[in-house]
Amino acid sequence: MSKAARIVGRDPADGQGIAIECSEGRIVSMGPTAVDDATPFLSAGFVDLQVNGYAGHDLNAGLPSLQTLEQLARHLLGAGVTCFAPTLITASEQSLCEALSAVAAARRESPLLAEMIAFVHVEGPSLDPADGPRGAHPLEHVRPPSIDEFARWQSAAEGMVGLVTLSPHYAEARAYVEALSAQGVLVSIGHTGATPEQITAAVDAGASLSTHLGNGAASMLPRHPNFIWTQLSDDRLTASFIADGHHLPASTLKAMLRAKTLDKSILVSDAAALGGQPPGRYRSAIGGDVDVSADGRLSVADTPYLAGAGHLLDRNIAYAIKAGEISLAQALNLATCNPGRFVGGRGVLAPGQRADITLFSWAPGDEKLTIEDVFLGGERVLA
Repeated sequence: MSKAARIVGRDPADGQGIAIECSEGRIVSMGPTAVDDATPFLSAGFVDLQVNGYAGHDLNAGLPSLQTLEQLARHLLGAGVTCFAPTLITASEQSLCEALSAVAAARRESPLLAEMIAFVHVEGPSLDPADGPRGAHPLEHVRPPSIDEFARWQSAAEGMVGLVTLSPHYAEARAYVEALSAQGVLVSIGHTGATPEQITAAVDAGASLSTHLGNGAASMLPRHPNFIWTQLSDDRLTASFIADGHHLPASTLKAMLRAKTLDKSILVSDAAALGGQPPGRYRSAIGGDVDVSADGRLSVADTPYLAGAGHLLDRNIAYAIKAGEISLAQALNLATCNPGRFVGGRGVLAPGQRADITLFSWAPGDEKLTIEDVFLGGERVLA
């Protein structure tokens, strides 16, 4: 890694040149500068609040090791991501505590992970047990929320659990959401078939996010009311979306972004370990036999069902532009400052902020952003 004192790129909003002066890992100043059309665009580093694995590196198959986490982090840097939330899914309490302890230890030992990992996202185990809403989460470990169990997670994680996804249909949900919110832990609604009243009660108690809205749901829903409409219409909730071209049809993503508004929407990869792997059939710890297609779709073998997400934010941003009919600058906000609001204000280019910066090329019609350079705390981190 090498330190950069001056980073130059084009503003994604208007194409004009920007020069950023950095010192001690922070942005000192920003100003206009001369550039040409070959100069890459410049953005705050991307923020991904839901990452299960990628390129064979799995956070949910045994204890996540230091090597696994660092290799995963480097793949994310290659996609322009400078901050992420390792995501652990439904498992036994013992398994979750051991995994949380392993992530905390790795972050302590690795300067790279210390800079990149915002907090741990625990997705479950208090999800809707029904087939469909539960997704690929193991039924045998789905259970009601427990404030005492959460305290044991947080002890194992050295305080690093910062986001929990749950279904608010449980009787214990309101007290659980209130307790976590009082500790500064984000609570997100997901993998649910909850009633509109249960959704609203959870938001009243402090829930602030919707996890990959439109997915982790039954295949058939009442026309109205249902939990999707309730979450879209509640202005207190920010919704995350998996914009990979597989989880949400283009028309659905466009409609959801417009209903929720761009200010209350974020992109997450929800990337799985088989993402980025060559096409073929694989055996997965979660999902069994999984087919990886040439376009990155992960499917449960011989079925139409998804087995996770296969793309990172460099592709999701490009898809959101096309499907949502939004600008490059608008799509970048969904992957930088919007999720960054939940991570201490990361994902913002301004004097005094961290010098986490991604340079990339993109033209209308491109299926992904081409990442040219990435700076983490003002240091170049791409080889």
